[in-house]
Amino acid sequence: MPVQSKKEIIAQDIIQKIRFAQYKPGDYLPSEHRLCELYGTSRETVRKALAQLTSLGLIQKIRGKGSLVLDVQNFTFPISGVVSFKDFDKQQGKSSDIEVLNLSERTSPSTFGGHNLNRRAPSYYVEHLRYIDNIPSVLNQEFLFKEAVPIITKADVINSLYSYLERTLGLNISYSTKEITVERVPERIAKILKLTDDHYAAVIRSMSYLDDTRLFQLTTSYQRPDKFKFIDFERRKNAARS
Repeated sequence: MPVQSKKEIIAQDIIQKIRFAQYKPGDYLPSEHRLCELYGTSRETVRKALAQLTSLGLIQKIRGKGSLVLDVQNFTFPISGVVSFKDFDKQQGKSSDIEVLNLSERTSPSTFGGHNLNRRAPSYYVEHLRYIDNIPSVLNQEFLFKEAVPIITKADVINSLYSYLERTLGLNISYSTKEITVERVPERIAKILKLTDDHYAAVIRSMSYLDDTRLFQLTTSYQRPDKFKFIDFERRKNAARS
């Protein structure tokens, strides 16, 4: 398992304190100086941890006052970010169970989500099921191109796919595009997710890219409608500062 950085340890500890109402919405976190004392670290490390909490929408920096805890619901699905479920749950102080149903070598499709990819590439095909409250809730089907991901194991998928790709393989994952629809799904998927007779699910199709703009991953995510919810937190970039 990758060793956590001091920044990650601090961020996750504060997240837990927010989650269990030690820091409530409307409260200010201790000052940066006090946090440095509490965690025995530098101000730069504390600021990086606070920046992570800011990006998650959990706090807002108020000039002259400090870091205000926001009254923002936790995401159910990380719809805007490029992050694995395992990493997202870890950031939110939650746990998840993942079952790998299939890991095999296949050729990627030439079209995906209405897009012509202009090629078929040797890939790993990964199918994994995520449980929420012991209910099968999210089924992911992924193609990972072997030119970027030469090897992958079930343990890599379960422990954290993106941590493996970034920390072990050294990939620089940059951005993804996502399309969300509601569709009637095939019988097999309906059975896996234990859907009702109408067999409808939320479907998210993602195309993920490296920082050199290479497409390396195709993901189709099927989600139970009764478990699918997202709240999009977005910070506006001030054009005058760019």
